[in-house]
Amino acid sequence: MPEVKVANLSKQFGDNAVLRDISFTIADGEFFTLLGPSGCGKSTTLACIAGLERPTAGSIAVGPATFVDAGTFVPPEGRNLGMVFQSYALWPHMTVAQNLAMPLRIRKVDRRTQDELITEALGKVGLAELKDRYPHQLSGGQQQRVALARALVYSPSVLLLDEPLSNLDAQLREQARAWLKRLQEELGITTVYVTHDQEEALALSDRIAVMSRGDMVQIGTPKEIYETPATAEVAAFVGRCNFLTGTMTGPAEVRLDCTGQTVTVPEGAAPGGRVTVAVRPERLEILPPGRSAPADVNVLTAEVLTSSYIGSRYEYDLRLGDHVIQAETARPGLSGEVTLVVEPDSCLLYPTTDALPEDVAALVRT
Repeated sequence: MPEVKVANLSKQFGDNAVLRDISFTIADGEFFTLLGPSGCGKSTTLACIAGLERPTAGSIAVGPATFVDAGTFVPPEGRNLGMVFQSYALWPHMTVAQNLAMPLRIRKVDRRTQDELITEALGKVGLAELKDRYPHQLSGGQQQRVALARALVYSPSVLLLDEPLSNLDAQLREQARAWLKRLQEELGITTVYVTHDQEEALALSDRIAVMSRGDMVQIGTPKEIYETPATAEVAAFVGRCNFLTGTMTGPAEVRLDCTGQTVTVPEGAAPGGRVTVAVRPERLEILPPGRSAPADVNVLTAEVLTSSYIGSRYEYDLRLGDHVIQAETARPGLSGEVTLVVEPDSCLLYPTTDALPEDVAALVRT
């Protein structure tokens, strides 16, 4: 399967710039996810790759074939890309087999070969025995598999998936993403996946591109995106984070606004001046009464406000000075004043500017 190259891609609708200078390369056989909130430009990027939108500027190539460049625009039917939409877009008056036959008829594949390709594609998604059913006779998960089989039946060079699991309930979605990942690895097909679900992106992807307001903010492996988010906005969107503002008082020290206490942070993570310290809830350890904190860690005193049992752990809301933060632990029944411990290396540091996105700025101000 070929690699995908997108360079300096821009798209405007009138005066509204929905994509600004987007560039990335997807390796042969890679599962690459475009992640971001609604309106960030991820679906528009996918539509440009598919040929459903014509970019204002930039180039798109798949393997040796150039689809978009100055003076060049290959229409969707000339790109040999498979696409699955959020709605599945199955024809209700056609059986499963007839739905899969449609793209083969358009490509003028003979009837005998059609039957072989349909059987093979349905076998890949585990639905060979349902080929004579109609879409309304299938569950949501089965419809999703039919849509995927229809995208695979003509052996596309690249698979494009636009939030294909969003219509499934939570348990079925978890099962479907595990199955989808196995299938993609078995086929070795280059895949571009669009989602706003960060957990889904972390579970499925070889690499993730986080988008915001038409810009590409960070590209990296799931671990890189989660462990070392490039900006406070990425940290807020991918997983949960506590944000605490403060002032640098040394090369590796920050005095927190909420308590006036000085905490140690990774040296050189940010220069002097105003900063925002971000800490994941699971990186805050709550010590039981009577237990001493180890050396070389940050020790904070907080008050338990609420606790929630969510099966594998407890989530606590805690008051830290004039700020409310969240922590996760396996310890039940905590109340009153508690001691928090956080490793310096677990503190993420970002410059504090007035240019913080409003949704992140609200978290910092909480």
